[in-house]
Amino acid sequence: MDPNANRFLSLDVFRGMTICFMIIVNTAGSGATPFAPLEHAAWFGFTPTDLVFPSFLFAVGNAMSFSQKKFLALSNSAFLLKILKRTALIFLFGYLMSWFPFVEHTATGWSLLPISHTRILGVLQRIAICYFFASLIIRYVSSKTAVIIISVVLLFGYWALLLIFGDHTQPYGMLSNAGTYLDKWVMGDNHLYHGEGVAFDPEGILSNLPAIVNVICGYYAGKFIQEKGKGYETISKLMLYGALFIFLALCWNMSFPISKKLWTSPFTLLTVGIDLMLISALVYVVEILQWNKGNWTAFFTTVGKNPLPVYLFSELFVVILFKIQITPTANAFGWINQVLFQVIAPGAIGSLLFAICYMLICWTFGKILDKNKIYLRV
Repeated sequence: MDPNANRFLSLDVFRGMTICFMIIVNTAGSGATPFAPLEHAAWFGFTPTDLVFPSFLFAVGNAMSFSQKKFLALSNSAFLLKILKRTALIFLFGYLMSWFPFVEHTATGWSLLPISHTRILGVLQRIAICYFFASLIIRYVSSKTAVIIISVVLLFGYWALLLIFGDHTQPYGMLSNAGTYLDKWVMGDNHLYHGEGVAFDPEGILSNLPAIVNVICGYYAGKFIQEKGKGYETISKLMLYGALFIFLALCWNMSFPISKKLWTSPFTLLTVGIDLMLISALVYVVEILQWNKGNWTAFFTTVGKNPLPVYLFSELFVVILFKIQITPTANAFGWINQVLFQVIAPGAIGSLLFAICYMLICWTFGKILDKNKIYLRV
């Protein structure tokens, strides 16, 4: 059965756009520094790339709004079993992805990559955790007002924890914030992300608190669109809420800086606000004006139907390219960029062209799944 049945096309396009842009920013070609908007902010600040992951969480919430009616029919035990299974599988996929390809070749032969140095948390793990807690909140807190209060507590509670338990001179520093202290205490340096050159995990335990709110807001946005329909009232209210969230984020930024890597509370408000604006624009263009006669929407819904397998393929295939040694000094990833893309268009343009081509390869994988009616849902 097509998972897109009875869904708003604009929401599926939003999810597909998010995945496509996520692949592009995650796989910039080597040999040149990418364009600044295609890189994350170094610490404080915001770039378009910083919007990708929170939009993914927002899309998870959107999807939950459609499955909620089915979940309401389940008993508590069946509901808990279902979300626990889904959470565990998504978390496991994320963990195995960080461990992939599981083996390495050394001077003495092949050996298993040590589990003691695998990263425990990551993108899929954060999605799993936020999905789990957002599902519980939405299921067991019947009052919308109470959910709003819980969301506010999560946002301000996270801020308070950073101020109380972090280094009082630098509570928002990469290595001096309470989240990093907690991650190192619970998991140890070897199980954290080292992409910044030090043991610091941008998807750490504590920063899940504000990220849960991204999912909750995505849920209520999807529910609002379903209840109000594809009208101008829906668009205007979504835009007004989006503007309000952005305004609050910018005000809060003066005392609690916007930071994706720390996933600060104003970062959550800012990204939710932008996502509400984007959703309202898509509802207007796709649902009201119906500017999809050229079927451009099908490009994004192809990916949106299978977000998890397409994302996994994009991450695993690029690891394979890094592992294939073409010359003594270049792997397949670097070699392709060196002899092709940096020759065709040296610099940041070549880096972007590779990323777009790689995204199209992943899109083709999604198209094959779609053509064969294969939809992986956990």
